[in-house]
Amino acid sequence: MEQIFARRSVLANTIEKLTRRVKKTKHGFIDIRNTADEVVTSETVEESIRLARRLYASEMHQARVLATFILGRLAAKSDKSLGYLRMRVSKDKDWRVQETLAKAFDRYCTDIGYKQALPMIREWLADSNPNVRRAVTEGLRIWTNKPYFSDHPEAAVRFLSHLKDDDSEYVRRSVGNALRDISRKHRKIVKAELQKWDTSRKSVRQTYQLASRFQR
Repeated sequence: MEQIFARRSVLANTIEKLTRRVKKTKHGFIDIRNTADEVVTSETVEESIRLARRLYASEMHQARVLATFILGRLAAKSDKSLGYLRMRVSKDKDWRVQETLAKAFDRYCTDIGYKQALPMIREWLADSNPNVRRAVTEGLRIWTNKPYFSDHPEAAVRFLSHLKDDDSEYVRRSVGNALRDISRKHRKIVKAELQKWDTSRKSVRQTYQLASRFQR
């Protein structure tokens, strides 16, 4: 029993120190990301997950951002971490947490390998939660600067184009901007895809206008 109380005390002290540290960050993510790296390299996977979950319970967005970074660093090693990101973090209402979720998913893809991540990319893009879909469309930008997609730009365009008529304008904007990014180096591929679109639908037309910026 004493050992349990001791562990809980250590955990509480660690949470307090981490929360106090990241609270100082008012803008940007670098300091919080570095803190997450320190946690993951100094703790076991299970202990890091435990810390992340406790941090995520905080009302302070910096603590939840830190938790999201930690879980992203562990996602390739732990299904628990990836599942927590998808099922819990994706429902957070703070935009900074959602930006970090996108970074966390990209970290997962980096660690596992983008080709190996293709099934999970497909799965997240088909999720009913727009924040999950956007975590992929936004997190992988610039798509064709990433391994696998740099050699298969048509695959990136195909993935993104499936969401051209997404129910969420939030997602469509990310899709349009991502296709615009790709068109800088792969103009013909993007142009060929855009020519297939039926822009009579307002939602598709909005995505098209963003994606075709460098086609004009």
